[in-house]
Amino acid sequence: MNSSEIREKFLKYFESKGHTIVRSSSLVPGNDPTLLFTNSGMVQFKDVFLGQDKRSYTRATTAQRSVRAGGKHNDLENVGYTARHHTFFEMLGNFSFGDYFKRDAIHFAWELLTGVYQLPKEKLWVTVYQEDDEAYGIWQNEIGVPPERIVRIGDNKGARYASDNFWQMADTGPCGPCSEIFYDHGPDVWGGPPGSPEQDGDRYIEVWNLVFMQYNRDDQGIMHPLPRPCVDTGMGLERIAAVLQHVHSNYDIDLFQNLIKAAARETGTKDLANNSLKVIADHIRACSFLIVDGVIPGNEGRGYVLRRIVRRALRHGYKLDQTQPFFYKLVKDLVTEMGAAYPELAEAQSRVEQVLKQEEERFGETLENGMKILEAALTKNPKKLDGETAFTLYDTYGFPLDLTADICRERNVELDEAGFNAAMERQKQQARAAGKFKMTAAIEYSGDKTEFVGYDKLEQEGKIVALYVEGSAVQKAEAGQDVIVVLDSTPFYAESGGQVGDSGTLESASAAVAIDDTQKIQADVFGHHGKMTKGSIAVGDRITAKVNTALRAQTMRNHSATHLMHMALRMVLGKHVSQKGSLVDAEKTRFDFSHNAPLTADEIRRVEDIVNREILLNESTQAQHMSYDDAIKYGAMALFGEKYGDEVRVLGIGSSKELCGGTHVSRTGDIGLFKIVSEGGVAAGIRRVEAVAGEAALVYVQNLAARVSEAAAALKSQPEEITQRIGQVQDQVKALEKEVAALKSKLASSQGDELLAKAADINGIKVLAATLAGADVPTLRETMDKLKDKLKTAAIVLAAVNDGKVSLIAGVTSDATSKVKAGDLVNFVAQQVGGKGGGRPDMAQAGGTDPSGLPKALDGVADWVRQRA
Repeated sequence: MNSSEIREKFLKYFESKGHTIVRSSSLVPGNDPTLLFTNSGMVQFKDVFLGQDKRSYTRATTAQRSVRAGGKHNDLENVGYTARHHTFFEMLGNFSFGDYFKRDAIHFAWELLTGVYQLPKEKLWVTVYQEDDEAYGIWQNEIGVPPERIVRIGDNKGARYASDNFWQMADTGPCGPCSEIFYDHGPDVWGGPPGSPEQDGDRYIEVWNLVFMQYNRDDQGIMHPLPRPCVDTGMGLERIAAVLQHVHSNYDIDLFQNLIKAAARETGTKDLANNSLKVIADHIRACSFLIVDGVIPGNEGRGYVLRRIVRRALRHGYKLDQTQPFFYKLVKDLVTEMGAAYPELAEAQSRVEQVLKQEEERFGETLENGMKILEAALTKNPKKLDGETAFTLYDTYGFPLDLTADICRERNVELDEAGFNAAMERQKQQARAAGKFKMTAAIEYSGDKTEFVGYDKLEQEGKIVALYVEGSAVQKAEAGQDVIVVLDSTPFYAESGGQVGDSGTLESASAAVAIDDTQKIQADVFGHHGKMTKGSIAVGDRITAKVNTALRAQTMRNHSATHLMHMALRMVLGKHVSQKGSLVDAEKTRFDFSHNAPLTADEIRRVEDIVNREILLNESTQAQHMSYDDAIKYGAMALFGEKYGDEVRVLGIGSSKELCGGTHVSRTGDIGLFKIVSEGGVAAGIRRVEAVAGEAALVYVQNLAARVSEAAAALKSQPEEITQRIGQVQDQVKALEKEVAALKSKLASSQGDELLAKAADINGIKVLAATLAGADVPTLRETMDKLKDKLKTAAIVLAAVNDGKVSLIAGVTSDATSKVKAGDLVNFVAQQVGGKGGGRPDMAQAGGTDPSGLPKALDGVADWVRQRA
């Protein structure tokens, strides 16, 4: 049974048991700043388990792509050295949201493993939490697992519930016991059953974990039974494939073997058991899917983790003597293996290849030099690599610490990580990446979700269901206090999808609140942030919410223009363009997208033309609700970093179709006018465009026209003639510059002739040091050449002062360079005028910032030469 069949049988089995097959979510967790990457199947259901999100189903099953290569969950350093560690893996899972519990979960797991996958029952062991008699009884009495193969796992970390078989999402919140299923690989493999002293061996391998969420732990550590217990399970596809394909290592399964052969092909390696091939095969999966999900190699956050993985793969390529770009060539082999299960991979193949090739070429430029530094350090001390060198490799040559650690481990060299960390602290490099994904405090709310009516209304009466002052829930708020107000129904849009939250007022007969922002407290709960300006309000009061209509209208124009611009960018630049971030407010739209080159003036004009043509067509905006899969089939675009439910809102604006929950104009003509105002790069492979629409675009164009008129007046021409007139002025400036240069040359030549008589003869060398008034560097060089020709054997220093800065040139004729070097001579003078310099023995240049020291420095040239001649 190959990996694709195993995945398909898993999903179809649970579908037959009433589970909805839910697509894999992105590796970039949607709207979750607490996680670097999606690292398990339950991540996309986190809000469901927390009671902050409701789905149309109570049973789900997924094949979730996952990455563990950064932050708390980091398996990177083990990849390539063990049989079962990966950066990227697929987690098969089934979930119950208050539907079935332990009995069904256990029966489902057993039936799938022994009935569908036909694993021998005698090969399976199970573990339960020591206090979970219910699960133990189901395994023994209903499933029929012998007691000797059911292991109770107790608390091994010094506190109750601190057990490998007790799962918790965080220090507080949902938690519960879990039951793990192990497969016995047989007595020819060393290791003991779970719970034994030899449990870390490879004979008994965990393949499935069934988590029973039945408690809610409060901040006092007290366990409260959940009214609707849930089930969260996870089984690694790679692990179960190894079992079903009768191999011990995950790297021996069909999927990895094909990728390993591809890596061998591209590196010219004959030994398919080489560990470096395993590393490369693993890393191409993680890198490719991260790029598919919008991550680009960079110097912080997720981009930095991706860069680490790429560079680790490349370093293993170098170990196999492959120093030319090769890694990107494996993408097509990955598409062959996984493209059917993940069509988005096949669609993004060319972009993934392009990004990886660019990163390979960039790293190839630094790897060789970095390895020389590392080799030199290990030659001096073959037993320990000091932290300063490790940091130099990181900071200067782009070697992530784990890459250096890999090399040290292979050579049994101790790495001074403390020294590295100290150097890192001094430099304060990567501080933003380190702090980017910390948990932020959240407002506690347990009521109903907010009904949003803002698509159709800008004013609506609602009931206050919660009030917060300084982050704490209150029953009443008074004038002057900063508040967050939650209503049961609101026309205010809460910031999401790049669109800022609405502002406006909340008013009653006796109270008023000025709202300056609206943010989501939970997925479907809106918090109105503002200040009490009049009276008092209390939970339960009725209050009228009024959106600032002018700001909302301009924000809608910019948001709708963003959709059209996204479409136009893809039409002009290519389908590789995808959103990487956006900010839409009343003033502008800022749009980040994937592209590897600056936009040309012609490309910007073409994008503007496409958008403005769509505006002139004045077509109506259409909003439809449908399933995510139907929306993608319909041709709608899903945006990077957004979290979508199973039912999505598809927005048709002109020729654009996107998934979007934001507010938009009724017709494209309402946008009025569209204009791009800036374009630039924000990261490797990421461009940023800012644009304006409506009144802001009109004001921008009017101001631009006014500046053109002012420029035309200054040039004494008509606006339509300004380009021609500027060309004429440039020609005049060039002619004058030539004339000035000729005059400077003539002046310098005359000064040079006057200086000949001042040259001193020191032991057969004519020595001259002088300042040329009004000379620039080219004039100094020209004069130097003439003086050397006329003085024959000479050592000369010429200086000029312009705008408070000193320019120096030293020249020594070839027959004198054995005694006097121009580089040393110019440095002697430069050090006395606040600078330094050097160059060839016959010609050198320098600068300085202290003209006051120049006379004395030039006076000392003759003595300096005398000491050497």
